[in-house]
Amino acid sequence: MISAALFFILLTLAVYHSYAKLQQKLQKAWLNPMLLSILTLIPFLLLFNIPFEQYYQATTSLNKLLEPAVVALGFPLYQHLQTIKKQWRHIMVLLLVGVFIAISISFIITLLTINQYDIAVSLSLKSVTTPIGIALTEQLNGSNSITAFAIILAGLFGALLGPPWLSLIKVTSPKAQGLAIGAASHALGTATISKVSYEHAAYSSLALIISAVISAIFSPMIINTLAHFLQ
Repeated sequence: MISAALFFILLTLAVYHSYAKLQQKLQKAWLNPMLLSILTLIPFLLLFNIPFEQYYQATTSLNKLLEPAVVALGFPLYQHLQTIKKQWRHIMVLLLVGVFIAISISFIITLLTINQYDIAVSLSLKSVTTPIGIALTEQLNGSNSITAFAIILAGLFGALLGPPWLSLIKVTSPKAQGLAIGAASHALGTATISKVSYEHAAYSSLALIISAVISAIFSPMIINTLAHFLQ
């Protein structure tokens, strides 16, 4: 069991590190190490008929490292704390509106398109960090698996396409880019844009945290209200 766990951990680290070095060398945003690692490891598990539960249990120690990694995102936030204090009212209003729009549009479009309440709930929570998204999904009778998948996709698409898209539409402010990516693509998007600058990291981390809190407080009210009028 120990040797199997060590093998899966080393395999995961080797695959991710290889793709990270490749992206660093070629400087291509679409060569996202997380995405490519997933696209490599899933076929590997299927090819050798390895249950996901076995792989997940073997790599639990890697998952636990996410906690201090997320805490580390607070350092650039602390560095820009004085500037953020001067803008906190505007930031709160922007993130509140952003969360409301993101949840409402996803829920309305999904419900009107396929008329499946549980899927609509799950997709509407795609921009919330995973622990809160799963908890809200259970509370609102959604599908945990769909929510988890949607959160991964939101993070990956935000990490891959978010910065180029923002630059294309002339959103060049590090503050605006950080807030947008953090609110829409949570931890994965934040980790990606943090490589650009500490200012990007600070505002993206801030958006990730505040958006999660706002979603936890208001998403049940938003979803229940919309469901009442649409069903």
